[in-house]
Amino acid sequence: MSNEKGFTLVELLVAVVILAVGILALVGSTASVTKMIGSGKHTTKASLVAERRLEALRHEALGSTPLCSTLAGGSATGAGYSEVWTVSGAGASRTLTARVIYQDQPGIDTLALTTMIRCS
Repeated sequence: MSNEKGFTLVELLVAVVILAVGILALVGSTASVTKMIGSGKHTTKASLVAERRLEALRHEALGSTPLCSTLAGGSATGAGYSEVWTVSGAGASRTLTARVIYQDQPGIDTLALTTMIRCS
């Protein structure tokens, strides 16, 4: 028997196979992560569109006399997003809902934000 130190060919082959499996797993998950990042980008933009709409409605409500008298539902389209907003309630408060419809992977998605404002 030889007293030499080092790796045998079998040990090297096992190590290479384990490394290859790990690298393939990372490559496979990269596509999934890329899709998730793209989806998050679209969702973030849609939430900004909805937030801007609610802020515009809030500004309109507080700028009217009497308060909330000019609020009404509506819709708009632009920059790859479609918006639909509704105003409900009466008396001292209104419920505002902004829905944004946008293209996402693999299809169309909808994001909705709701808030209440005081009208007194």
